[in-house]
Amino acid sequence: HAPSVMKWVIQLCLSAHLAECVPEKPKRSALNQLTRTLLRKYDCGVRPVHNWTSPTTIYIDLILQSVLDVDGKTQSITTSIWYRQIWTDEFLVWDPEEFDGITEISLSSDAIWIPDVIISEFVDGGKSLPIPYVYVNSSGSVKYYRPMQVVLACSLEMYAFPFDKQNCSLTFRSWLHSVKEIDLALWRSAEAIANDKREFMNDGEWELLSIPSSYWQIHQDDTDYAHIQFNVLIRRRPLLYVVGLLIPSIFLMLVDVTSFYLPLSSGTRIAFKISILLGYTLFRVNLTDELPATAVNTPLIGVFFAVCMALLMLSLIKSILVVKLLHHSEKEVRQMSVSACLLDKYGSAAPAQCVFTQEDLLSLNEIQEAPSGLEWLLQDLVSLHLALSQEDSESSVQAEWLALCSKLDRFLFRFYLLVLASYAGTLKRNVLLQLTLYFCGVLQ
Repeated sequence: HAPSVMKWVIQLCLSAHLAECVPEKPKRSALNQLTRTLLRKYDCGVRPVHNWTSPTTIYIDLILQSVLDVDGKTQSITTSIWYRQIWTDEFLVWDPEEFDGITEISLSSDAIWIPDVIISEFVDGGKSLPIPYVYVNSSGSVKYYRPMQVVLACSLEMYAFPFDKQNCSLTFRSWLHSVKEIDLALWRSAEAIANDKREFMNDGEWELLSIPSSYWQIHQDDTDYAHIQFNVLIRRRPLLYVVGLLIPSIFLMLVDVTSFYLPLSSGTRIAFKISILLGYTLFRVNLTDELPATAVNTPLIGVFFAVCMALLMLSLIKSILVVKLLHHSEKEVRQMSVSACLLDKYGSAAPAQCVFTQEDLLSLNEIQEAPSGLEWLLQDLVSLHLALSQEDSESSVQAEWLALCSKLDRFLFRFYLLVLASYAGTLKRNVLLQLTLYFCGVLQ
């Protein structure tokens, strides 16, 4: 048996040598073992409770980061928020001492149960980044953090633009589960959420006032559903629109008012007013995109621009009317002069000096017989006297007509100022009210 023993010894030595040459198979890491242990029999379609009658409470937290867009035409608002959900998963519990003291791990959100909590006002997801992981600690607490850009349906009130405030809500609820299965609660206190402005980008057009929250249950189909609503209260900063829209428009209206002091006979008033109207039209066209578009009501600033345009048109029409009356043709002025003179001559016994046309002068100076030397001289003196009288009378009539047109111009100018002052008073009350509310809110 010696050869067999030697053979066995040789095989044993070779096996030991080969065992030393082959590397030892590495053990799975504690994190890998923990993940496999938790998900080996996990069913992501089952609500994670041992007792099915126990509801799963979803704690919700919200932080508003910025207001990206407010669209009055579609009645929507685009916001960027940091959204957090925390709940307890009774199937994801372990002892940290069995896994190298691991107390928290990240798991794929597709591998575990995720509550079906939605935003009721949700319209579009925008450009939200997908977050494929959740954090789970050893006690089964699951933290699901998501940065979201959401487009929300909101009833916007644009009448007070640019002094408007908006109140848009984000209502969180479970899409299918009743309050007996999924209940909602706030992760932080309502006061802490309402006054949390640390992450809000406060350098833009909108200013965050507060985010009050409330919880209630709605009864539907013999079942109660839990709701949590966050009201985002924001206020627009009006300085940009006051400087860029209101002040230039007021300046153009003041220039139009001062244009009434141009003399009627200069012929430049109408051209000047047309230039103002054209400039105001271009000003309005260039700033069309700055005004909010609504399908229900017109903002106050839109009414202001429309009335200013109407006042400019009224001013131009009034100037055209006065200039038209001023520049009657010479024939019409002479006819009115002769008619007034004949009425004065034959309607009263007192003598009157009349102004006649050229044909009247020829008939008065016509002599049937050939004049002598003195008669010829007398006829020339009479003709010269009548010609000078006619010229003075025409000048007097034109001066009286100009004075009448000036009186009419002053009357229409006062009427225009009355209309402008009435509208300015109405606008002033609204604007002062909005400014007072705005500055009171800022001081608070």
